[in-house]
Amino acid sequence: MTIEHASMRTVRKPWGRNDLRPWNDLHDDPDAVGEIWFQRRDQKAVVPELLLKLLFTSQPLSIQVHPDDAYAHQMGQPHGKTEAWYILSADPGAAVAVGLKREMGPEELRAAIENGSIADLVQWHPVRVGEVVFIPAGTIHAIGPGLVLAEIQQRSDTTFRLFDYGRKRELHVDAGVAVAHAGPSKPQPKPHRIGPQRTVLVANPYFVLERVTLPPDTTRVLNAAGETWILGLDGDATVGPTSVSIGEAVYLDHARCTISSGDAGMTALCAYLGPDLHRDLLETPDKTVLDLATLRFGAPGPHPNGQAGASPRFTEVRS
Repeated sequence: MTIEHASMRTVRKPWGRNDLRPWNDLHDDPDAVGEIWFQRRDQKAVVPELLLKLLFTSQPLSIQVHPDDAYAHQMGQPHGKTEAWYILSADPGAAVAVGLKREMGPEELRAAIENGSIADLVQWHPVRVGEVVFIPAGTIHAIGPGLVLAEIQQRSDTTFRLFDYGRKRELHVDAGVAVAHAGPSKPQPKPHRIGPQRTVLVANPYFVLERVTLPPDTTRVLNAAGETWILGLDGDATVGPTSVSIGEAVYLDHARCTISSGDAGMTALCAYLGPDLHRDLLETPDKTVLDLATLRFGAPGPHPNGQAGASPRFTEVRS
């Protein structure tokens, strides 16, 4: 059984931001931070199959595509990359690109990458806070400026850039053409509620992403049958022996514990391995469960922000 407050890895990106508040305390940083990766605190621990991130954009990201599992295996990689984004903050007019405006053959796609006209062929969609965007492997996509989003993905860092807005980084024409589905994207999945506190945002063979909302001072039993990530969006909660608040994450694996919201309630994203929904993810506890939780975990320790739990640990990567 594993329940731990995730550590954070900052990744510097040319398109990132210098002020990450309120999602993170970093601000007035001379070098832009584009991503924060949540990871196990013990770097020698078993590597999770999913990767949870926060992304902060001040410029557009490259137009890109990721391989599926079959192509990744040909490269000697264990996973392809299917991902989903949850919009945390969006400036007026902020947008993401998903798919192309029309179908294209391989040679036409290659020519569009080489001459840069692919920048005019991607299909942009305005987004707002609370929307989810699903990006299956092979989907040509991009993220515009003015956004903060949470990303859950297969654990892969393989990206084939097709257009990079003059940044002079390498493009991956052959691989991009080989893996891309060069046409309009399929309709986005529609969120659906499976109870008063759970909304399924995305479910696919690789992961399920839910939004969980607990009213103030509410306790539930959390059943993490396998690898599970919780990301705080609003309010705070104790999770077994630790806690989660805005911009923080908890990692669980084969764990059963209580989750108790604070006096402002809690809204969080919960991601776990797909394809099946965990119908018993949250249960209403009886008094026996509450008493056992108190005996087993005790009261969480002091939190630097005035909440319960352990503070995150940072590492840094420049990219």
